[in-house]
Amino acid sequence: MIISEEILFEYGAVLQDFMQDEYIFREGGQSQFYFQIRTGVVKLNNFFEDGKEFVHGFPYDGHCFGEIYLLTEKQYAMNAIAVTGCTIIKLNKTAYLKMVHENPQLFFKINRYTAERLHFRYLVSSFLAILDPQIKIQKLLDHLKSYFGYQEKYSFLVPFTRYQLASLTGMRVETLIRTVKKWKN
Repeated sequence: MIISEEILFEYGAVLQDFMQDEYIFREGGQSQFYFQIRTGVVKLNNFFEDGKEFVHGFPYDGHCFGEIYLLTEKQYAMNAIAVTGCTIIKLNKTAYLKMVHENPQLFFKINRYTAERLHFRYLVSSFLAILDPQIKIQKLLDHLKSYFGYQEKYSFLVPFTRYQLASLTGMRVETLIRTVKKWKN
C-alpha cells in the first residue's frame, strides 16, 4: 500500500467497486479523487482515432494512480479502466490535500512512488525507438524482473498477458508471440 487504508479512511475515503472494462476516469475529465487499488488491476491508456491503443501502465493491488493531477488544474491526459473487477479506495481532492499537508512524510512517499513510475515510463518510452522486437521485449522483461526484485535466471513469472506486454512495448500481439516463440527454439 502506498498509504495505509486506516489513514485514508480516517480522512474520509470510501470504497468503490468497478467491473471489468469499466472506466474509473476518462481522458479530459477533471481530477477529483486520489485513487488507491485495494484489489484488482487497472489499465492507464489512451485510445486513438484509428482504434490503436497506447498503454502507460497496469497498476495493481496497493498502487495509486492519477495522484499527480491532484496538484494541478489540468485535465486527465489518459483513461483509467478496470482490467479486472476492482475495489478502489477513493479520497476526495480536498481531503487528500489536507492529509498530505498534515502528514508531509506521506507526500514524500507518494512522490517517490510517482518518480519510480515515471522512471518506468521513461524506460518504456525509450523502447519505442528500438526497431528489433526481440530487444524491446528483452529490455522490458529485464526491467520488470529487476523491479520485482528477482535475480536468478528463470525465477520471474511475468505478471502480464501477451496483450499487455505488446501494449507496453508498442508492438502488435502477433509480433510479440512470434518473437517469444523464436526464443523457445
